[in-house]
Formats: sequence, structure tokens, C-alpha cells
Amino acid sequence: MGETVLMKGNEALAKAAILAGCDGYFGYPITPQSEILEYISRELPKAGGVMIQAESELAAINMVYGAAGAGARVMTSSSSPGISLMQEGISYLASAELPCLVVNVNRGGPGLGTIQPSQSDYFQATRGGGHGDYRTIVLAPASVQEMADFTYLAFDLADKYRMPVMILADGALGQMMEKVTFPDYDPDEHKLPKPWATVGKPPDRERNIITSLYIEPEHMEEINLKLQQKYRQIEQEEVRWEEIETGDADIILVAFGLAARISRKVIELARESGLRVGLLQPVSLYPFPSPRLHQLASQAQLMLTVEMNAGQMVEDVRLAVAGQTRVEFYGRTGGMIPAPEEVWEYLNQLLENNTSGTGQPVARNMEGAQP
Repeated sequence: MGETVLMKGNEALAKAAILAGCDGYFGYPITPQSEILEYISRELPKAGGVMIQAESELAAINMVYGAAGAGARVMTSSSSPGISLMQEGISYLASAELPCLVVNVNRGGPGLGTIQPSQSDYFQATRGGGHGDYRTIVLAPASVQEMADFTYLAFDLADKYRMPVMILADGALGQMMEKVTFPDYDPDEHKLPKPWATVGKPPDRERNIITSLYIEPEHMEEINLKLQQKYRQIEQEEVRWEEIETGDADIILVAFGLAARISRKVIELARESGLRVGLLQPVSLYPFPSPRLHQLASQAQLMLTVEMNAGQMVEDVRLAVAGQTRVEFYGRTGGMIPAPEEVWEYLNQLLENNTSGTGQPVARNMEGAQP
């Protein structure tokens, strides 16, 4: 194993990107992810890479397109409104089948919102985010260690499937400091040949053309069918999740990222009270662990999703469960982080009343009591 250090989440991700052989970074500063840009601006040139602070997020994502088309291992990062500005370019990258890493360190919205952490970009991330029928693989870290680990994985998956891969984190994970170990990783052993890249035409082959523009609808449909076939393969081979105490659980919490860390404490509180509560934590938000959730629904009396939004992943959970059991939701919005005790209190209310909750995010005053 490599070195172990105490690092901020954003910086750990940036260091991992350099160790993973990132050739180029193109981005624009926005809180709470600016440390990624700052670290890379200082350290990537030392490793022989190129870093450009673009004039805007639109410019940054199109620089990613150009560099990816030339065969480089490239990335960008931003936070919620900045990622929104990149969506047209991400759609182009998906259609042209260009590999890259896009990092979204969520902040509360909608609009410019707040710089506090949120998970309200789930819909955008898991549905592609831009125009057209496409997807991006989405990985959701829950620790500083995973901020680093998922960076290596994201680059490898991007190259394997020739597509954009997104790391969907949040402001708290980007800013918190934890111990992180960087494994031994040789980029040369992971980077794949890219015969499709536009690096100059040798005399023994046709020229490579990279585009997302296909005027004839028959040709555009062929492109779409090829992409959909790739997404079906990803759904079979790249689903990732973790489980905690699900073996005997009557109640299953479903949460990702920071909300999953909070839910682990809820499990402790529940088990101390004699309730059999477990956690399914999606690691890949796309592809979503729907088959496993469907299996767990047959044993669970209740599933409760815990999210830092107004209720987004809960829709995928309900689709996966397909009516087998009751699915409820607890969320905080606008950059508020739910405390384990309030989730535990809400779960008790559901069990005591034996009725469905409101399905709405719960507002609380500054003292923590419900208004």
C-alpha cells in the first residue's frame, strides 16, 4: 500500500486523480469544490499534466471534450449550478463516446442556493442530466477514503465503457478531513489503447472522426441503440452497493453518501432498542442496485430512504420494490444535514402510528424541535 495521510476530501480526490494518471484538468472555481482546482493547479503540472482554469463551466466541459477526443485521461469538477452549465457538453461526450471524469460536489439549491452540502442533484446525475437518451455511471462516496478510491475506479470505468463517469459527492465530504490511504496504482497498467482518438492520421487507416451530429435519423437511431446496449451491459456488470445488518432486518434504511453515514448511527440506536434495522447503501447510483432492493423487500416490513433533498432516490427505491412493502422517506433540504436522532424519532413515529408519513421533507427550528 501507498502512503496514509490526513486530507480534506476535495484534496484527496485531486491527489488520487493525479496518481491515476490524469493528463488534463479543465475547470472553474465554485464553492464547495474549489480545493480540487487549487490542488490540481499546484500539483498536476509537476506530474507532467495540463491544468487550465477556463473562463466558464461551458468552456471547461468543451475543453474536456477536445482533450478526451485526443485520447487523454481528463476530468473536470464543479458544484451544482456549475454542473448544470456543463450538461450540453456532457450530452455531447456521451454521444461521441468519449471517456472522462466529472465531479459534482453538491451544494444546496435550487438556484445559486447555499454553499452547504446537499444531495439534491440525484435526479440530474442519474438521468444523464442533459438532452437526449443517455446515462452516465454515477458513484457516490461516503468518506474521504472513498473520494480517493472512486477516482481511480471512475477513470477506469470511463475508459472501459468510453463514456463520462460522475462522482456525486457533497460539500461536507469535500470539506471534511479524514485519514486516507493511497494505494499503489500504476496508470500505465490501467490506461487502455484508444485507436479511435484524433491524434493524426497514419497512412494505413481511415481518418478518425469524432462527432455527436448525425443528420440522418436512421444513423442517429443506430447510435442510440448502441448506447442503450452499452447501458444494459453496465446494469448487469457494474452495480455496486454495501449492506449493514440486513440479514435479520425487518426495517431497511436506504441512503447514499453522507446520509448513509448518518443512517449507520440510526441503526445503532435502533438495535440498542431491540429493533432489527439494517442499511442498504447504493454505491453506484447508476446503475442502481434495484435487483438487491427487490430481494430485500420480500423480508422487510418497511423501507425508509434518508436523503438530503426533497425526495429523489425514494422514487428509484419504490420502482425497485414494486409494491412488495411500504416505502417511506425522510429528508432535509437546502443544505441542512439530518441528525441521526431526528431520523430515529421519525422512524419511531412511523412505527407507532402504523401509517404512512407525509412524504415531505421535515422542517425544524433552530432548537431542533418540529414547529
